[in-house]
Amino acid sequence: MSGSSGEAVAIVLDVPGIDSRAHTEISLPRALEQQYDRILRDHGLALRRVAATYEADPARREDLFQEICLALWQALPRFREEASERTFAFRIAHNRGLTYGWRARGSATADLDEAEELADPRQDPESELAEGERRDRLREAVRRLPLTARQVVVLSLESLSQREIGDVLGITENNVAVRLTRARKLLRQALETEGSRR
Repeated sequence: MSGSSGEAVAIVLDVPGIDSRAHTEISLPRALEQQYDRILRDHGLALRRVAATYEADPARREDLFQEICLALWQALPRFREEASERTFAFRIAHNRGLTYGWRARGSATADLDEAEELADPRQDPESELAEGERRDRLREAVRRLPLTARQVVVLSLESLSQREIGDVLGITENNVAVRLTRARKLLRQALETEGSRR
């Protein structure tokens, strides 16, 4: 695309499940378009993992991710940099996830299976299998957490500080600390229960 940095760019987003109309057209100045691209490049995988905490079905999870992207695109002109771009993006993802969850009551939530994982150094096959089983048990335990606990755990795993988590969820740092403590206790109990069954 050519033009000056202040030139508005009209982009047609085809987002299934958002609206009965086939397309939504939204214009952003070029600088905001570049900012949007950068946010998705830097935080897109993490936003996908957040979407995975709200939706288990892969196709519906992709729809939710597209809704998050659309909401981010629509909100970007109002971003006043009172928080970091990362916090801003996670807050939008959290709010869109809640709205999505209210609309889709009764559906299973939080399939983290397709969440991007950090690459481990190469291990022998037996160690890799044991590590994979450990991650699967952790994912399953996170899936079973109540929503408020799941939210703080997932954001904490994305390396957000307690202050950033508070900004995303609209709660105090102390409340974040309390929720994290409770969530960790619930995770430990779930993992111990699972371990005793084996």
